[in-house]
Amino acid sequence: MCLILLGWQAAAEYPLIVAANRDEFHARPTRPAQVWPEIEPALIAGQDLQAGGTWMGITAGGRFAAVTNYREAAQTQSSLSRGQLVTDFLQGSQTAEQYARVIHAEGPRYAGFNLLVADHQQLLHISNRSPAVTRISPGIHGLSNASLNTPWPKVQDGKAQLQQVINRQVDHQPLQDILADQEIAGDDQLPSTGVALELERLLSARKIVSPGYGTRSSTTLLLSTEGQINFYEQRYAASGDPDGHSHIVL
Repeated sequence: MCLILLGWQAAAEYPLIVAANRDEFHARPTRPAQVWPEIEPALIAGQDLQAGGTWMGITAGGRFAAVTNYREAAQTQSSLSRGQLVTDFLQGSQTAEQYARVIHAEGPRYAGFNLLVADHQQLLHISNRSPAVTRISPGIHGLSNASLNTPWPKVQDGKAQLQQVINRQVDHQPLQDILADQEIAGDDQLPSTGVALELERLLSARKIVSPGYGTRSSTTLLLSTEGQINFYEQRYAASGDPDGHSHIVL
């Protein structure tokens, strides 16, 4: 994922609301979001068929995890898949806090990452570019390819729009509309992450459209107080046009 907007205990009906874009090379093979047939209890996620992990998922029991890369000038090389950080938590039995402590200690083994893990008790942020595990407070939060709530335009604007949706009526379509915004930030608002200015402009949009790399899918997730999971994935072609969707309710 390259943009994750979160409502954590911010709406009475839905303790967890997620709106997230996965940005990736279009050539990278991917399995659409589905209930993984080989996993019990039920796990909903897409799958990266190159490395085997996933970027975001949730179990029938309400365990949630998602990962983003950390953008920096000098990219650390690692043979370990950051997507496996998500699947290992979802298929495991450790609490979010137990898992977070283990992964934070093992962080130097991976290229730069941000990891979110949640159980029924808490939502935690772990990064091998941050000195400590962060327990996320109730409210609206945003994560891209820097630290949690770094005020990049697409994070700040996305958080404000998520709050507006929560104030009105929570549903997939208004959440998907937030993720579909292709506006490029002005040069005076761009972060400096070590990439070329033209690329920095391209990456500043919530939905990225380019021939080789862009937003492959937009996922919206609603977890209700009764434990019902409502998961919607909208997929996109390299042109930015819709290219299929998955809607799963457990």
